[in-house]
Amino acid sequence: MANLRTSMDASFYDLNIATPQTLNGCARSIPGEPVPVDGAYASKLMRMQQLSLLGIGFPLGIIPSYAPPLSSSQKDSGSLALQSIWLKKPAENWWLGLVGQIRPMKLLSSIKDEALRGDSMLPRFKRVVKKVFDKSFYSVGLSSHLDLSESTSLLLNVEKDGQSKNRRTKAVLLHKLPNHDVTLEAAWPELFVDRNGKYWDMPESISLDCLSLVSESGLRYRYGIHKNGGSVQPVDSVDGQTPASLRPGICAKAAFSYEKSKDLWRVPETKEDLGLVKSKKGEFRNMAYDLRMKEPHAAISGIFGGTCEAWLSGKENLDGTNIKRSPFGADLFGSLSFAIQHGKFRKSYGDLTRFDARLDVSSSSSVSPQLNLILQQQVAGPLVFRVNSKVSLGSASEVWGPHIEDVIYSLNYSLRYLESGKVVAWYSPKRKEGMVEIRVFEF
Repeated sequence: MANLRTSMDASFYDLNIATPQTLNGCARSIPGEPVPVDGAYASKLMRMQQLSLLGIGFPLGIIPSYAPPLSSSQKDSGSLALQSIWLKKPAENWWLGLVGQIRPMKLLSSIKDEALRGDSMLPRFKRVVKKVFDKSFYSVGLSSHLDLSESTSLLLNVEKDGQSKNRRTKAVLLHKLPNHDVTLEAAWPELFVDRNGKYWDMPESISLDCLSLVSESGLRYRYGIHKNGGSVQPVDSVDGQTPASLRPGICAKAAFSYEKSKDLWRVPETKEDLGLVKSKKGEFRNMAYDLRMKEPHAAISGIFGGTCEAWLSGKENLDGTNIKRSPFGADLFGSLSFAIQHGKFRKSYGDLTRFDARLDVSSSSSVSPQLNLILQQQVAGPLVFRVNSKVSLGSASEVWGPHIEDVIYSLNYSLRYLESGKVVAWYSPKRKEGMVEIRVFEF
């Protein structure tokens, strides 16, 4: 069913959006903005682990991605990028990976320009060789995941884009308690993406967050504190003021939610469904391609909650003026979701058609309902075509009345050995970006 948790997560700082603009594979949704389209959420797997698994199925272990340059000063950088794991050292409680990326179109274009210059052969050859080793065509990232104990893990990611002067550094410390997850996270800088697909760089972003697990009653809560350090900068030319939640300062937040779901009807899995199937490789159980989509059903679910925040900062100098920010704020949010599925996702053809609809009201103070729609259709075997769209039911500055605000197309290849995992190749026309990911327990 369409993810209900994002209604609460969107108000915090840890809602990751998938993007090929970083080697880490994600950027942050701007807190307080409307809930992003479902297909935009980043995978729960670390990017280096994804590349390690994806490399098995791609020629030479090279995985493509597509994205326009972030900065207008890099318009010649090309949109196609190729990524691969250059080094990986998995151990019992430690994972280390070195990720490399090349922009082949930019490299080939530069080599062609040098080769066509009217000099003698030797100077041209020297310039071509120099271009091949030009660092602006390459990016490199180092990721490490260390299990400090059974309940505590540390993630460190450092990446350097050859055409950028700065490097990105991120550290995450996760500690699991019996009923809570505690996360300490810091990034220098942190990349944010707004509802219009524009990117912002925050020089310093530090947060401490405590999230409860979902109780049997459906109650969930979280609280934390976040620091924005430095003045956020648009990565490309962006009209308008800086988003309020990205202005410098320290913010304490708390949120709660209550969610419930109910089946209208469901066809339970039977022993006959799990019968043995014969093939050239022998007999095997007729398992669903995705265990979370193994039963035809129709269901409704809903979530309701509230947030409150306190900014521990005074006056700000924004655009040359002193603007006071409200030191305290509170709001309510809610979502209502409906899902219907035909088929058991076991046969090779015509065994999965699924539709999800979720109505989001992300803020009661500025009501602008959004409708998230998900359509999934089996193409053949484990291959599914999926369309995620977000429809705004209010008017925008340039559009009157309901309108499609965002859409993401994807092909999903389910992996039975991961139970509910899949390879996803997606494209976002709004951001003009696309990449290949491995996602688990997402449907």
